[in-house]
Amino acid sequence: MKRFTCDELAGLITAYLEGALDRPARDGVQAHLACCEGCERYFEQFQATIDALGDPYPEKLPADVRDRLMSAFRERRRL
Repeated sequence: MKRFTCDELAGLITAYLEGALDRPARDGVQAHLACCEGCERYFEQFQATIDALGDPYPEKLPADVRDRLMSAFRERRRL
């Protein structure tokens, strides 16, 4: 099992939450969180922020803005 410093753990939180870590790294994160009160608090705050914000729906562009962008892309591609 990999042992992480607090700084390393902070950089891995997103990957951990997304399930993108291999087993040894995931176990290392869990072990660190179990024994480090500061990192556990950081993780809980990070998770609370995700829970509060959720996964917002993307905003739709107004038709006129979309048309102008598409025209600009087509024009640029011709150059």
